[in-house]
Amino acid sequence: MQNTTDTDDGTTGFSEHVSAVEALGTTGITHRPVGPAESRSASRLWWDADADDYQAAHGDFLGDVQFRWCPEGLTEEGAELLGPVAGRNVLEVGCGAASCSRWLAVQGARPIALDLSAGMLRHAREANDRSGVDVPLVLADAGALPFPDESFDLACSAFGAVPFVADSAAVMREVHRVLRPGARWVFATTHPLRWAFPDDPGPEGLTVYHSYFDRTPYAEFDDDGRATYVEHHRTLGDRVRELVAAGFTLVDLVEPEWPEGHQEVWGQWSPLRGALVPGTAIYVCRRD
Repeated sequence: MQNTTDTDDGTTGFSEHVSAVEALGTTGITHRPVGPAESRSASRLWWDADADDYQAAHGDFLGDVQFRWCPEGLTEEGAELLGPVAGRNVLEVGCGAASCSRWLAVQGARPIALDLSAGMLRHAREANDRSGVDVPLVLADAGALPFPDESFDLACSAFGAVPFVADSAAVMREVHRVLRPGARWVFATTHPLRWAFPDDPGPEGLTVYHSYFDRTPYAEFDDDGRATYVEHHRTLGDRVRELVAAGFTLVDLVEPEWPEGHQEVWGQWSPLRGALVPGTAIYVCRRD
């Protein structure tokens, strides 16, 4: 879910994230190696700076008490990917404003919502107050979960954490550690196929311009070369191997189709692209 596109005049466009771009001094984009510490710092800075714009743009679509898996609009209520949730301890990884956790709480679950960004958790607290559904919020890194072994019956993530972590295999190991045997881990990310295309919802976004097999991170940077936003790519095969190595079984891989009549444009997601290529991959896993 990259933030920029190269425009026809050779400049870089950041139209949807003006506040974060200005606050962080972002001036360009590149593909270059980015280690865990730099990636973690960039993600914290970016999501703190972008939180207000993000919620202003997408808050109505996401809702205060709603579990949407992806820009295609797929809901947990309709998809039932998590299985029964009532009475279960649930960890939401990369919760953002925690709308998914509040929905889970209403269904009778006991969720804990975790995110790296204090800015996003500020919106989560406000939504807790606004909705009257109060869920516990934890500021922490997905690669170092602050919970004992086998603490949860279920874990989930709707576009949170996984694409922004340099060592996503460590996230899989950490989630496996805190889950009880037989528990599900269900997470949604940008479909890996989209890595090969420009981040554009229009016709220009239908032409392959980058190798699907190039795992070099996408990075935005300031005048000093400091990364201000980072996103990491894994192929479908990479992701499956990470999961299996961590001790998970892949139960299902869901690629939501663009629903008829859905006109919401979200970054690179649009009816045009959604009718032709998948935009989201949802991995349904079980801890063995």
